[in-house]
Amino acid sequence: MSFTGVMRPGHAAIRVMDMDESVTYYTERLGLIKTDEDDQGRVYLKAWDELDCFSIVLREADAPGIDYTGYKTYSRADMDDLVKKLEDYGIDIEWIADGELNNCGERARFQTPSGHSFELYADKKQIGDGLGRVNPNPWPEGLKGMQVYRFDHVLLYGPKIIETTKIFTDVLGFDLTERVLSPEGEMNVSFVSCSNKAHDLAFVEYPEPNKLHHVSFMLMTWEEVLRAADLMSMHDISIDIGPTRHGITRGRTIYFFDPSGNRNEVFCGDYTWYPDREPITWTAEELGRAIFYHDRRLNENFLTVVT
Repeated sequence: MSFTGVMRPGHAAIRVMDMDESVTYYTERLGLIKTDEDDQGRVYLKAWDELDCFSIVLREADAPGIDYTGYKTYSRADMDDLVKKLEDYGIDIEWIADGELNNCGERARFQTPSGHSFELYADKKQIGDGLGRVNPNPWPEGLKGMQVYRFDHVLLYGPKIIETTKIFTDVLGFDLTERVLSPEGEMNVSFVSCSNKAHDLAFVEYPEPNKLHHVSFMLMTWEEVLRAADLMSMHDISIDIGPTRHGITRGRTIYFFDPSGNRNEVFCGDYTWYPDREPITWTAEELGRAIFYHDRRLNENFLTVVT
């Protein structure tokens, strides 16, 4: 695939309430690798198959949630072009200095009508996956916990998701891959992709701004999802729902909570997206099947618990 513009989700900055407990959870249970810690006390983590030096940043705070999500552009020229398009669209840009996040270049931060903060960046130090780029093994030894291999996406709750989604599709070049329509026929859930994945970001209409539904990590197989569920029971990790399958995106999944109450997902499987496809539409009367394809009914806790 020939990448231009936004290449992929690059990082999520997550608020946690107890740093030591959270680092143990994200490294020993989820299986992320700690790569750094800065003078503000923020901890940097990566999944094993990611080359960039971090994809998750933990910040200790009084309440859980998400500070911002970052997307890596293919080049600095692409980043500057997208920033100009955002400004022409009427969106204010806040420039974050090179090095404010360790080993990450200058970032262009903006806020959407949903109340969330996003940022674009082009440069981040790469430290590799421990395998090398010549005659590598398929995976490194010594992996821990669920052994997630990449940070995949976030799903966010907030108001004005139609306007917010248009920023990503009309300005930043994402594709709308799936949507849910309300009984009145308005879009109240959107899934968008900057790649050939089923989604790189999703929004749900919600009255309160800047809410996090979940941070998602990828596994390879359904057996790995089931193994992750076993580990959750072994270590008394609070499970929200699953293992199960989504109708939306076709993902096979399980949802659970970190020690601060932030919802996480590990999943496998979706479909390959190409820009010549029409978005998939789910109607209000089939929402249960769209979210939980096997149960075919809604789960109130899953729909309403956010941080």
